[in-house]
Amino acid sequence: MIIRSEQWQHIPVLHIVEEKRQQEPIPVVVFFHGFMSAKEHNLHYAYNLAKQGIRVILPDAKLHGERAEAVDEFHLQLHFWEIVLGSIEELALIHQELKERQLLDDRTPVGIGGTSMGGITTFGCLASYGWIDAASIMMGSPAFTRLAKGQIAYAERGGRTLPVTLAEREQLFTALERVDLSKNPSRLNHRPIFMWHGEQDSLVPFELTKEFYHEMQQDYQECPERLSWMPEEEAGHSVSRSGMLAAVNWLAQHLNDR
Repeated sequence: MIIRSEQWQHIPVLHIVEEKRQQEPIPVVVFFHGFMSAKEHNLHYAYNLAKQGIRVILPDAKLHGERAEAVDEFHLQLHFWEIVLGSIEELALIHQELKERQLLDDRTPVGIGGTSMGGITTFGCLASYGWIDAASIMMGSPAFTRLAKGQIAYAERGGRTLPVTLAEREQLFTALERVDLSKNPSRLNHRPIFMWHGEQDSLVPFELTKEFYHEMQQDYQECPERLSWMPEEEAGHSVSRSGMLAAVNWLAQHLNDR
C-alpha cells in the first residue's frame, strides 16, 4: 500500500492505493474530513478501504490542512458553508483529474464519504452529481438550510454579532437550497447510502439525520438493502470503531459488487 502527497490542480490530496494496483482503474472513494481537521486525520478510513481494493483520495478542504490560514475558530466558522459549497464544487475537479490520470473510466465505480463537515459535504455532493455510485456519511446532515438557520440563531442567542447582512443571508440560503438533499430527495435516486450518527451529538443534530432516514425508508421500499442507518445511543460527536468499520465495509461492498 502506498500513500502519496499530491497536488490535484489547486487541491492538496493524499492518494492511497495498493501498490500493485496503482495504475488500474479500480473503484475509488473521495473522503472528506471534518471542521478544523485535515486530510491525514482520516487515514484509518483510507487504509481499511484500500486493503479491500479501493483507491482513496483524501482532499484538504479550503482553509484546512495545507490550505490553512491564520484565522481563529470563530472566523473559520463564519466560512463554514463557503467551505462546504467549495468542497462540493471541487469534487468535480477531482473527478476530472481521475479521468485525466486514466485512473477512472466509464465503468469504474465512484464512492464518497466523510465525517461531520465532510458528511455534510457528502450529502451535498449526492444532491449535485448523478455519477456517484455509493456513499457513507458519519455525523452529517442533509438539511442544509435548516442547519444553517439553526447555527445563525444559536450564535445570535449567544450574543455574537455576525458580520452578515440580511441580503447575504438570503443569498446563502438560496445557494444551500440548491444542494439541500432534504428538499431534493429524489436526487438520491435509490443510490446506496450508509448513515452513522451518535444520538448524543451536540454539534450536528441527530434528529435531522434520523428524520431523513425515516423519510427515505418509504422511497427505498423496493431496495431496502441500499439504505443503512446506524445510530449509536451512547455516542456523541465522535465515530466509534464499529461505526468506522461499518461505513468502510458498506462502501467496499457496494463498489466492489458493481
